[in-house]
Amino acid sequence: MIDLAIIGGGPGGYVAAERAGAKGLNVVLFEKRELGGVCLNEGCIPTKTLLYSAKVYDYAVHGEKYGVSAPGVTYDFGKIVDRKNKVIKKLVGGVGAKMKAHKVQVVKGEAKIKGRSANGIEIECNGETYYVVNLLLCTGSEAFVPPIPGLKEAGDIIMTNREILDLKEQPKSLVIIGGGVIGMEFASFYNSLGTEVTVVEMLPEILGGLDSEISAMLRDIYAKKGIKFHLSCKVTEIKGNEVVYVDPQGVAASAKGDKILVSVGRRAVTAGIGLENLGVEMNRGAVKVDNKMRTNVPNVFAAGDVTGFSMLAHTASREGEVVVNNLTGRPDVMRYNAIPGVVYTNPEVAGVGLTEEQAKAQGIEYRISKLPMAYAGRFVAENEGGSGLCKVLVGAKYGEVLGVHMLGNPCSEMIYGACLAIEQEMTLKEMEEVVFPHPTVSEIFKETVFSF
Repeated sequence: MIDLAIIGGGPGGYVAAERAGAKGLNVVLFEKRELGGVCLNEGCIPTKTLLYSAKVYDYAVHGEKYGVSAPGVTYDFGKIVDRKNKVIKKLVGGVGAKMKAHKVQVVKGEAKIKGRSANGIEIECNGETYYVVNLLLCTGSEAFVPPIPGLKEAGDIIMTNREILDLKEQPKSLVIIGGGVIGMEFASFYNSLGTEVTVVEMLPEILGGLDSEISAMLRDIYAKKGIKFHLSCKVTEIKGNEVVYVDPQGVAASAKGDKILVSVGRRAVTAGIGLENLGVEMNRGAVKVDNKMRTNVPNVFAAGDVTGFSMLAHTASREGEVVVNNLTGRPDVMRYNAIPGVVYTNPEVAGVGLTEEQAKAQGIEYRISKLPMAYAGRFVAENEGGSGLCKVLVGAKYGEVLGVHMLGNPCSEMIYGACLAIEQEMTLKEMEEVVFPHPTVSEIFKETVFSF
């Protein structure tokens, strides 16, 4: 009998499989494409690989700011894409090695739940039936493509995050529908390489859900780099390579591009799995779970994007861990108050905990402190002419850290410290007693705390 079957080999599935295998469970992992899921193959890793190439190119082109001259710097778009593919292949292989090391049975194929019998939950894949005690659903998400008139007729001009990663030639112009994380990261990459980029966003600001002040600062930086932003604009039609939208005044306008990227959000993948054969309860197209990642069906769990809540790879991994911990005798619950969010533009954006907008909406009394990144000596040394900001929110009564939001390199590598502070409910006094290494950009966190 199989102790745990996992459908989906992304960050939720393969991490859960590794943890379960390490704890001695008999585990089978079903994946219909490649191990690593969307994150490793079509999302997190490939985009960050591309963005790093763009960052290296940026530094080379603007090296004179640091006293380094590199005239005639060029790039090879094909080689950048080839390196991305090489990185993916290496990491997929690494995940496979982990599965083997922990004796996880990996089955490549499309699994379907058939129901429950006296032998356990029945799962069919590649014509074979597997009987399992526990089932973890990690089927992830897919790009949501809205029913915009003319979109289907535009053919291969239209792309999602999957298609844009497989481009063989760099487009001279690109229109991005949606100024969220995915949209802004691709905007950053192509802007660095000289593509004319236009972003059309329905909300009043890019990066909805993140700190609005920092989002506005990033938009201003990229506007100066040449990206055109059209905010509070609703797309009404696509005519070939032309995106037609209505501006805030109700006036119709349009933007043309060799390619059009649609990045307006993602939705849980639940169709064709056989959830109806077990009677799994849904919530707005996603699998409904409690704080132990349990569905309404005994012995059936879900983690990651399929729950439709926090669609981030690291969230999925932690949710998978919660499931395995509870299955192996360690009581555990999922908490979402310290889940970091990062945007890998240049400069980077990172945040965790409450934003000012969220604190106000929830009626939470807070105090706020903010400092330019230039207060950190190493930031000045390594970011000539660069701008950035660190904001810290604390509770008004006890001074506990509620939220931290940053703009500036390399805040993606610094934000975990803020995650720990929020998770451990650290106060201003406790933060002041922590020794930070000098000189590091991370000192900005302590300096901002000290400035309350």
